[in-house]
Amino acid sequence: MTLRLVIFDCDGTLVDSQHGIVRSMQQAFLSFGLIAPDPDAVKRVVGLSLDQAVGRLAPELGASDVWQVAGAYKALFRELRAGGDLPEPDFPGVLDAIGALDAAGYLLGVATGKSRRGLFAVVERLGLEGRFVTLQTADDVMAGKPAPDMCLQACAEAGVDAADAVVIGDTSYDMEMARAAGCGAIGVAWGYHPPGELEGAGAARIVGHGDEIPAAVAALLGGARAA
Repeated sequence: MTLRLVIFDCDGTLVDSQHGIVRSMQQAFLSFGLIAPDPDAVKRVVGLSLDQAVGRLAPELGASDVWQVAGAYKALFRELRAGGDLPEPDFPGVLDAIGALDAAGYLLGVATGKSRRGLFAVVERLGLEGRFVTLQTADDVMAGKPAPDMCLQACAEAGVDAADAVVIGDTSYDMEMARAAGCGAIGVAWGYHPPGELEGAGAARIVGHGDEIPAAVAALLGGARAA
């Protein structure tokens, strides 16, 4: 019996976390006397590991400065969450899609540039404990997106071949990760990179609403199990 795995991105796919991310990143830069990055520029790097994101926003910084800014970002983001000032609404239809895929017998996972602590907080808030057989974060791999590491590790943990897995995400990094790992890729139109970029990066399908996800997965992978 062949199992099928559906790997979701988090930020921009499951939840709209841009406001907390942009606010924390801008404040982190300002705390070191740096120019705050433009919100659109910050959204462009969502999905990358934190050090990669800071490095792309400020390529003139050395490695030690990148890590200092990244550390400030983490502290500021945690403060927002602890203070209840971190809006991260789930996108319409996505939770229902997760329930439908689970009921149909697909294995589910997450691969995200978030920290493990941050992902656990989202999973708990959305009431998704126990839904996922594998959770991959920036804390778990040597190389984050768009490298294939998180995909390959998710497949290994789930006992699924990469060809029997699909990544659902909102950025070109998600699509490139899937392609590099040999997984299928489905792009979502409600996230932080436009659909054309997702298609150019390898998305086989683009969905415009969460309720379209189960059909797109079935079209790409077939049923949850195959003989």
